[in-house]
Amino acid sequence: MTVTIPQANPRANYEAYREEIDAAVRRALESGRYIHGPEVEAFEREFATFLGVPHAVAVASGTEALWLALRALNVGPGDDVIAVSLTAVATVAAIVETGARPVMVDVCADDLTLDPARFAAAISPRTKVVIPVHLYGQAARLKEICAIAEKAGLAVLEDCAQAHGAACEGRAVGSWGRLGAFSFYPTKNLGAIGDGGAVVTSDPSLAERLRLLREYGWRERYVSAIHGWNSRLDELQAAILRVKLLHLTADNGRRTGIAAEYTRALAATDVIPPPTFADRTTVYHQYVVRHPQRDPLRELLAARGIGTAIHYPVPIHLQDAYRHFGAGPGSLPVTERATAELISLPIYPELSEREVKEVCEACQSAVAELAGWPEN
Repeated sequence: MTVTIPQANPRANYEAYREEIDAAVRRALESGRYIHGPEVEAFEREFATFLGVPHAVAVASGTEALWLALRALNVGPGDDVIAVSLTAVATVAAIVETGARPVMVDVCADDLTLDPARFAAAISPRTKVVIPVHLYGQAARLKEICAIAEKAGLAVLEDCAQAHGAACEGRAVGSWGRLGAFSFYPTKNLGAIGDGGAVVTSDPSLAERLRLLREYGWRERYVSAIHGWNSRLDELQAAILRVKLLHLTADNGRRTGIAAEYTRALAATDVIPPPTFADRTTVYHQYVVRHPQRDPLRELLAARGIGTAIHYPVPIHLQDAYRHFGAGPGSLPVTERATAELISLPIYPELSEREVKEVCEACQSAVAELAGWPEN
C-alpha cells in the first residue's frame, strides 16, 4: 500500500517558505554567532509578543522546557505533580527527571484534556504543581484548572507543546499559568528544522532563574551561580523559527479550515470528530477522530493512500517505564477507552484542496465499507 497523502509532512512547510528560511539561515551562518546570539534574542522577544507575555526563554527541546520549568519551580523529591496519562511521554518523563512523583489523572470525555474535577480530587499535601496538557492543539479548561490551583496554592505549568496560538477566552495558552512550556519539534504548528523549545512566563524572577538553569547557572561566563544545565536553542533554529512565526497565524487558520471540511464530511458517519467550544480556540496540531473499529479503519484508509497515526497508542500509566506510578489497568477509564479509538488524520497547512477532498472521500468510503453500507 502506497501512502499518497502522509499524516504529517514537515518538509512541505520548509518548501512553502524556502526562500525566507534559506535567507535566514545564511544570515545566521554569516554572522559568526551560533549560540545565544541576536537570532535567539530576537526570537524570544517576538515569541513573547505573539503570546502576550513579558518573557520567553528559549531552550533545546520541549522536553527540557518542561523539565527546566519544573526545576525553576523548585520541584524535586518528595513532591507530587499532577498530570494526565493521555499525552506525549515527555510530559511525565520531565516530572520523573526532577525526582518528583507524577500523579496521573483522567481526562474529560469530550476534549480529552485534564478533567478539573479529577484534578481537584487528586490534590494532596505533597502536590506542588499541576500540568494541564493542551492536547492536539485544544486548550484545556484553564479557567477552572487555574481557579482550583490558586485555591490549593499550586503552581500551574501549561504543557503547550501542541498548542502554539491556541487560546482560552481569547487569552493565549502559556499565559495563564506561572509558566508555559513549548516544543518546536519539526511537526509542530511552529516547528524548527531540528529540536527546540521555550518556556514563557510573566514572572521576571522565574525568567531569570530559567536563563541560569539553561546554561550552567552562569551569570558570569564560566562561573556558576547555581547548578544548571546545557539546554540552548542554537542561532540557526532561532532564525528559522523567526520566519515561521511570521506565518503562524495564517497557517493555524488554514489548519482550522481543513478541520472544518473534515468535520462536515464526517457528519453523516459514525466517526466522532474533535469537539469545538465557544470559549476556547483550538489550532489543530492534530485532527484526531474516534472510532470503535480504529485499526480496521486505518487499514482501509491506508489502502486508499491516506496516512494516519495514533496519538497515543498506550497511555503512560500503562507503559512499562511508568506503570509503577499508576493504579494499573482500569484506573483511568476515559483515557484507556480513548487510546483504543483514536486516529489522527492528515493535517498541515500545505494540504491542497484536492488532497483535503481526497481525505474526506476516503474517510466516507472507508467508514461505509466498514459498516457494510452501500457507497453513494
